[in-house]
Amino acid sequence: MRICCTHLLRWLLALHLGIGLAFAADPAIMGDAQAGLQDQIQSASAALDQVHQSLDDADAPETLQTLSENALKAKRDADAAVAALEPLLKQIDARIAQLGPVAPGGDEGSDIKQQRKELDQRHNDLDSAIKRGKLLSVEAAQTSDSIEKMRTQQFNEQIASKAASPLSPALWQQFARQLPADLLRIQALARQGRASLDAAIAKNGWSTPLWGLALALFLLFPLRMGLRHLGRRYAASDRAPDGRLRRTGLAVWLLLVGTLLPGLASLVLVEALRSVDAIAPRLQSVADAFVKASFVAAFFLSISACLLVPRRPSWRLLSIDDLAAPALVRYAWGAAALAWSAMLLNAIDVAARTSAVSTVALDGLIALTYVGLIMASLVTLNRQRHRAQGTPKDGDGSHPPEAGHPVQRSGWLTLAWLGGHLTVLTAWIATLLGYLNFSVFVTTQLVWMTVVVLATSLLMKFADDFFLWFFSPDSRTGRGFQLATRLSTARVEQIGVLLSALVRICLLLLGAAGVTATFGNSSILLGWFDTLSGGLTIGGAVLKPIAVVRAVIVLVAGLTLFRTLQHWLVETYLPKTELDIGARNSISTVARYVGIILSALWTLAALGLGFEKLALLASALSVGIGFGLQAITQNFVSGLILLAERPVKLGDRVRIGDMEGNINRISVRATEIQTDDKATLIVPNSELITKAVRNITMDNALGRIAMPFAVPLSTDIVQLKELVLDIYAQHEAVLKDPAPSMYVDSLGGSTINITSFGYVSSPRNVYGTRSDLLFALLQRTAAQGIALVSPTDIRVIQAPPPGAAASAAQGPEHPA
Repeated sequence: MRICCTHLLRWLLALHLGIGLAFAADPAIMGDAQAGLQDQIQSASAALDQVHQSLDDADAPETLQTLSENALKAKRDADAAVAALEPLLKQIDARIAQLGPVAPGGDEGSDIKQQRKELDQRHNDLDSAIKRGKLLSVEAAQTSDSIEKMRTQQFNEQIASKAASPLSPALWQQFARQLPADLLRIQALARQGRASLDAAIAKNGWSTPLWGLALALFLLFPLRMGLRHLGRRYAASDRAPDGRLRRTGLAVWLLLVGTLLPGLASLVLVEALRSVDAIAPRLQSVADAFVKASFVAAFFLSISACLLVPRRPSWRLLSIDDLAAPALVRYAWGAAALAWSAMLLNAIDVAARTSAVSTVALDGLIALTYVGLIMASLVTLNRQRHRAQGTPKDGDGSHPPEAGHPVQRSGWLTLAWLGGHLTVLTAWIATLLGYLNFSVFVTTQLVWMTVVVLATSLLMKFADDFFLWFFSPDSRTGRGFQLATRLSTARVEQIGVLLSALVRICLLLLGAAGVTATFGNSSILLGWFDTLSGGLTIGGAVLKPIAVVRAVIVLVAGLTLFRTLQHWLVETYLPKTELDIGARNSISTVARYVGIILSALWTLAALGLGFEKLALLASALSVGIGFGLQAITQNFVSGLILLAERPVKLGDRVRIGDMEGNINRISVRATEIQTDDKATLIVPNSELITKAVRNITMDNALGRIAMPFAVPLSTDIVQLKELVLDIYAQHEAVLKDPAPSMYVDSLGGSTINITSFGYVSSPRNVYGTRSDLLFALLQRTAAQGIALVSPTDIRVIQAPPPGAAASAAQGPEHPA
């Protein structure tokens, strides 16, 4: 299998190189690619000219948004063409460089002259196209910025526009005068819609609309309810993950199902009617608004239902008690219905071209309805706040009933309560003063911000729970990932935490974009994303998000590959060799660091950083390394010397100063020595290279046991020698070669000083074996009556004074 995979990889690599060489060598292929890219730049330029021409007559915000998006699309096309033309220009430059400079006197062959002329012409064409594309990109970006400024100005003027106050009778008198004409316009629009529907039915029949309606009803009721039931059933089963992920996962599932299926049902119904031309041209915008309003209303309902869960308090994710949850769900239904109606009525208002006073009255009615819903929600939250604080009586004067799902006080709810009161006050003042557009904007923005914040917080909780569960050592996926990568449990959990943080940051940015989308600057956000996707220029390198993702994948793959190789070396190959444990440790350590270095170089190559840039970076950092990192560099080089020369190796017993222990680990920076009291001594590698180190076990050194003792002069020294050598011979750890020996060191005044020697297989066995021999020597000499003497102890006893002696003779009955 490995051989087949190897041959396949070689074949694919050869094919890739062959295609690349053929592309580089075939002028026809390069010419076709160049022509296609130049046509793309020309098309982008034509699209930008069309935007400039349409900009003079554009006044509606929707039209300006479309033009801004078209300008950004032209910028993206130009950038893509420039990015594809630059490698072709480099190939042409390389071929021109291969021809070399023009010979003195112009003495070249005709074919060389012709090829040089063609290459120069193509170089000039490519360079001109690249410069034109870059200029077009800059012009498109400037056009988009100017359009966004116009949209912002129109938005500000619309928000700041003032009409008659709803308390003024003039407003309602003018509305009453314009109402009959507006009703006639709406009736005319309805007749157009009915005529288009009748004509489509007469031509194509009822089959397509009925099939669309049936599919929409299937998506809206059986499929949506079935998927919701399956999600709840799985979340309550034993197969679902433990912890909070059950609740957040179910909430996200309900949010997706509840938002997508109603919106898709409306989309299917509209597209079924649109496929048979059953929608009048003036009602196309109304149909689009119907689909958009269905998605928005379904989103409102889904986020409230999955977070509040009035019938299942144990699955509730918000700090809302059982009394407030059903009421807030009802208000969410009202907000969804109002949002759906407002979007649809505004679209009908624009399509029917009703009077301005009708639009103002409609905005005022929408604003007042939103204010009423917000006030009702604030009252519900206020009552819950009183229950949480233990207020003895509710707002109606009765004792509040006990809530079955007690909650803690939430700072977010308090902030929402304060923000809601401020919004209601602002909306009331703006409505009474006649700023109805501003009142509608404030109230709808509060509702939209609340929904977006709730959805973002839910998704952030789900991302945190999912990644922590996915990389948890208790989950099946976490154990599989740990076995595949051979990482420690802590490292796997750290990966989960980092991925969770990254996804939560992305969701937070997405939520911020959703909140600011209603201000009319969505195209600016799209432009920022385009700039980010185009890459950030750092020095001479361009870092793109796709390159960063590719580099992370390459880094993980490289580290995993080299870690697997090191594991194979340590566990499979090196134990089969005749190398000792120190040599095996040196090889595995060097292989580990070589793998890390190669993985880092591979990652930098995936980022697009060439080796020449790394050389410049290394030369720039050389001065800092020479001064600031001198000690670290010295230890690193010393570690390489230790691994290569091996004056000390893994398992050796060494003495450094007054510390002695066994070498437990050798890295490129420091060496770990385990002392006899099981402590770990970390020694920089430079200490082992530049200072004196006693290697007790180097070259399989033997351990020597020395037992000095003394006996009286009257001792039979021959018998003592036989006894001592017999003690050595009877111990199994004492070697027979070299043979044990006993020597007379010196003769004292009344003693014979003797020292005996024996050898064991390792210096590590000296201490314990010597203790055993001393025990045996004490037993045998005591049994045979041989006295062991030590240096004479001299004790000086001072005689008591005469008075103290007389007092002692009198006894206790005659105290002095």
